[in-house]
Amino acid sequence: MQELGTETELEYAFLFTLRKVNSINLEGFKPFFRNMPIDPYIKGNYNYRSRRLSRFTVSGNELIKLPHGYFFQSKEYNPLMGDLKREFAELDDALIELDIFRNLVLAFSDSCKLHPEAEIGVHQIRIICSPDNFSNPAPEGIHQDGTDFIGIFSVDRDNIQGGETHLYTAKREKPVFSKVLNPGELLLVNDHEFFHFANPIKPQTDAQGSFDVFVLTSPSLLSE
Repeated sequence: MQELGTETELEYAFLFTLRKVNSINLEGFKPFFRNMPIDPYIKGNYNYRSRRLSRFTVSGNELIKLPHGYFFQSKEYNPLMGDLKREFAELDDALIELDIFRNLVLAFSDSCKLHPEAEIGVHQIRIICSPDNFSNPAPEGIHQDGTDFIGIFSVDRDNIQGGETHLYTAKREKPVFSKVLNPGELLLVNDHEFFHFANPIKPQTDAQGSFDVFVLTSPSLLSE
């Protein structure tokens, strides 16, 4: 794990790192990605993204769910949907109660060495594609989120190709990291140091495909 310079408050933090979370049985997550609410902020005739969002703090080995909040990014970070208070359905209570969900959030918190009072936003996202409609996991392009740390956890890739994740030190530079995240892999990124992007996805066969991920951020970027 690389260390940042001591002149920054983030001196304890990594730049980016990839790890496999062996304590998680992915099968337990999969039912919760079915019949998710559509992301109402995706524009166009083909709405390819479903999304839920909740925020937490960590107390010891337990999660504390915080009140419902609104997701906000400035246009500096999100030119498509910045300066807009976005509201999403909360994560399913039965999902939050799973040990594997707690293990995921704790893996993120521990890896980032978060302060005990740090807020963590957990985005549950499904991207679908069809033979007639390819889908873009990152419609805002190469970007930063405007937070401190990001965790991208791959849950499932069903009948898709593409969706490779890239990290950049600047928007106009070549990527310094490029990889398809396999189910069970968690990519941890210092958002101050890197921009990120994911390639569009398309089906491998003549049928619908789907890409399921959790994206974790701290701070959560949510407010009441």
